[in-house]
Amino acid sequence: MGQRLNHFINGLASEASEGGRVELVNPVTEQVYGSFARGTVEDVDRAVNAAFEQLERGEWSRFDGAQRARVLLKLADLVERDSELLADMDADAIGRSPLEPRRMDLPNVLANLRAAAGWANQLEGRTIPSGGYFGTRTLSYTVREPVGVVGAIVPWNSPLMITVWKLAALLAAGCTVVIKPSEETPQSALHLAVLAQEAGFPDGVINVVTGYGNEVGRALCEHPHIAKISFTGSPEAGREIQRTAGVLFKHVALELGGKSPQIVFDDASFEDALRGCSLGLFANQGQICAAGSRILVQRGIADRFAAALAEAARAVKVGDPRQPGVQMGPVAKKAQWERVNRYIQLGIDEGATLLAGGVSSPEQGWFVRPTIFADARNDMAIARDEIFGPVGTIIPFDDEADAVALANDSAYGLAATVWTADLVRAHRVAAAVKAGAVGINCWSPLDANLPWGGVKTSGIGREGGFGGALAYTEEKVITVLLPH
Repeated sequence: MGQRLNHFINGLASEASEGGRVELVNPVTEQVYGSFARGTVEDVDRAVNAAFEQLERGEWSRFDGAQRARVLLKLADLVERDSELLADMDADAIGRSPLEPRRMDLPNVLANLRAAAGWANQLEGRTIPSGGYFGTRTLSYTVREPVGVVGAIVPWNSPLMITVWKLAALLAAGCTVVIKPSEETPQSALHLAVLAQEAGFPDGVINVVTGYGNEVGRALCEHPHIAKISFTGSPEAGREIQRTAGVLFKHVALELGGKSPQIVFDDASFEDALRGCSLGLFANQGQICAAGSRILVQRGIADRFAAALAEAARAVKVGDPRQPGVQMGPVAKKAQWERVNRYIQLGIDEGATLLAGGVSSPEQGWFVRPTIFADARNDMAIARDEIFGPVGTIIPFDDEADAVALANDSAYGLAATVWTADLVRAHRVAAAVKAGAVGINCWSPLDANLPWGGVKTSGIGREGGFGGALAYTEEKVITVLLPH
């Protein structure tokens, strides 16, 4: 209680240049429990200049891959030491059960930091045969250089994990960064920056500026020393970022959410598919970009599956996530509560059959009951729009071709799941579905060694894996004229 958080710029905690503050509100009690600095253009300028100085002339510019690997591994050890604290920071900020970040987010964070340490010394160039230069032989080779200072803009739903997806790879590549955390969840990013200082990262390599997106985020996109913007969030904000950054020819990576289908064939293990679909719907109150909220079920089992999923939804205990037995807390903020309830009412108005949940009463705390709609069509708003809450829409299909057509009839393309006992069909459907990642008999598997990102409105670029580190580099060609 009474937290007073400030920027972390060039190794020091720093008040906002104009003294502005933003309140932090508990989504369970709706009570203010702290505040953070409201960043300005001047604050962003100080942070970017610190990062630029380290990149160009500072100690970090002289770190080789082995040295970067050493401090990344040390940072991983420190994050592991403080893992419960970091998990609780993220959970408390958005009303999430602390068990979820401890079991899901923190293991992924540690894996990404340690994987990135391995990549740091593997960002190699190559030798390229060429035709020579006016009849004289040449030697041409490439080197990988850091792209520059990165602006990392992070959402509130899994803040530490998504911060580290960006941070680990860009540090392995030798970049520096200014992180703009969400207004709901600045705590873990600020603590991570302090841990990085303890791990031995030079001051100025990692900076955190808190504040609003239309102020801090815009200033990052417009700053001349920012070479790349890495953003995770809504398509609307992503479009604005791309318009702003594109004029200045900045690199951009955008992960913009989804409306991911889970395709359940009639030969799938009923219980496995039910558990997987429930996890994909209700984890983190449904506030996950890859949430499998569009449940496509083969017509012969659709009614039975819908009834079972509705029963699973009604069994979820909603309340204060720190109380024993509670499985689901509130959504993260009032605006999100209003949005989710608006879509639930829209689903009722559009004629879908409400099997569980429904519009929530405006009581203390931003709680939403797990909600299941059946007998839906793919042209309904609840089937097309990203709701970002615990709302599932069940749509029946007739055969494989129908399932693929429904799955692809979406503006999004982040993830998908195929539930079937026929592995030949599973591979065939996975190849046909337009998505960045497809799970077969498992929902949204994340691994530090796998690339992550989407197609269509779900964004451009990839995070994760070795390619994620390469994306923070430029390949420079050097040609030497060889004497006769």
